[in-house]
Amino acid sequence: MSPPASAARPPPARAPTLAIVLLSVAAFASAANMRVIDPLLVQLAATFGVSVGAASIAATSFLFANGVFVLVHGPFGDRYGKMPVVAIACIAAALCCLLSAMADSLAWLTAARFLTGVTGSAVIPLAIAWLGDNVGYEQRQATLARFLTGQTLGLMTGAALGGALGDWLGWRSVFWVLAAIYVTAGGALFGVMRAHPDVARPMDSDAGGPRGSMVAQMLSVLRRRWVITVVLVVALEGGVFWGAFTFVGADLHQRFDMGFAAIGLAVAAFGVGGFAYVLVAPQLVRLLGERGLCIWGGLGLGVAFATMALAPSPEVEFAGIMLSGVSFYMLHNTLQTHGTQMAPQARGAAMALFALCLFVGQAIGVPVAAPIVDRWGAPPVFWAAALVLPALGLWFAAALRRRARLVRQQPAAGRPDQFSGDTRN
Repeated sequence: MSPPASAARPPPARAPTLAIVLLSVAAFASAANMRVIDPLLVQLAATFGVSVGAASIAATSFLFANGVFVLVHGPFGDRYGKMPVVAIACIAAALCCLLSAMADSLAWLTAARFLTGVTGSAVIPLAIAWLGDNVGYEQRQATLARFLTGQTLGLMTGAALGGALGDWLGWRSVFWVLAAIYVTAGGALFGVMRAHPDVARPMDSDAGGPRGSMVAQMLSVLRRRWVITVVLVVALEGGVFWGAFTFVGADLHQRFDMGFAAIGLAVAAFGVGGFAYVLVAPQLVRLLGERGLCIWGGLGLGVAFATMALAPSPEVEFAGIMLSGVSFYMLHNTLQTHGTQMAPQARGAAMALFALCLFVGQAIGVPVAAPIVDRWGAPPVFWAAALVLPALGLWFAAALRRRARLVRQQPAAGRPDQFSGDTRN
């Protein structure tokens, strides 16, 4: 895999390993925050004297803020430095978690969760953008896969963490723990920046860094045709995958009468599959190349969802769930890698757009699938995912091939600066 034809600035020879670990810890807290309140709804309803449905506004407010305000953080990170913004966001999110822990009304908790979404939404996209700035392209996909360890673990354990701590110590303890994780990651990142000042600097505008207002930065990213391709694919991936996978738990309960504890363990198999990918990502990248990861990731998702649709037993569906974890990250990690290279001069804005499109895809996919599941059960949406996701992987692989051909045909000075140059089948 050859590096991009050009970049806004050459990355350092080696990004501080501790910085990557700490960014992964921060990503764990942010990802866990997305799901941690789900098992607490019954306790919240009892505490504030409302219905479970009314209490769910605390979850909705966080998800809304988390999806929308990322557009602000991306250009902000490009202008003032991505790691400083991540570190400040961690401290701010910790304070918001403390406000949640001290809430004495549902309105207070809802406002605190909204603010947590506003601050915490900076962490994951800017961390990925920072890796794009500081890790050479040849090592970037494998490094991103290791970074995903924290995010995957957070998504996998968020609900379990909330349920266990909520039962043991009460729902307020959950937010104290999240605040402690955020403070640890943010404080340590400030220490890393003090020891390695280079990692905190924003792009130099004289070297092609971001210029103009934040709106101008975002519009400049959207003018690139390749950016439209990448964000369209990630939006479709998010909508189709999560539109189907969201109903795996309901399917296990309806078809196999599984208890909710067992369902939680079964759904966690997705995270196990994600970790399996992380462990072998460097080898897979070398063996398959980017297009191969898209093709086999898409095909694996097709097999996984077909297995879930046809599963005669919970054990078979469990295997499909685990395969979906491996396959999803084969495709999504490749998309993330290209997300970091869509606009090297404004990676923060580009990754903010990437994250927003993923969020919008999920926000559309789940409600589209819901009435189908209510009327016919989950297998029809599993079959839809089994057909669409392989086609999506093949489409993006073909787009990468066309991109490689375009680069080979152009002189070096005119080559798109956001293309990887991987030409393997």
